[in-house]
Amino acid sequence: MGLVVQIIFLVLWLFELMLLARVVLSWFPNVDRSNPIIQLLYDITEPVLRPIREMLPQSSMIDFSPLVVFLIIQLLMRLLPVVL
Repeated sequence: MGLVVQIIFLVLWLFELMLLARVVLSWFPNVDRSNPIIQLLYDITEPVLRPIREMLPQSSMIDFSPLVVFLIIQLLMRLLPVVL
């Protein structure tokens, strides 16, 4: 695998970790969202989640956009070595 592919893998993997952290934080309603680290996490993940959330049908209290983004990232990580 080339260096470019490895860098893209690393970026996708780091984004998955940030997304996972955001999902776990959503389970704790008393988390202070004004915390700079949590705000950074939301600032990085929200631009990817928002368009997906807007395309999905409205469901009750469950946000499926992180699941869709996880699936897209996994698909990209599997196709990346084939394409590049």
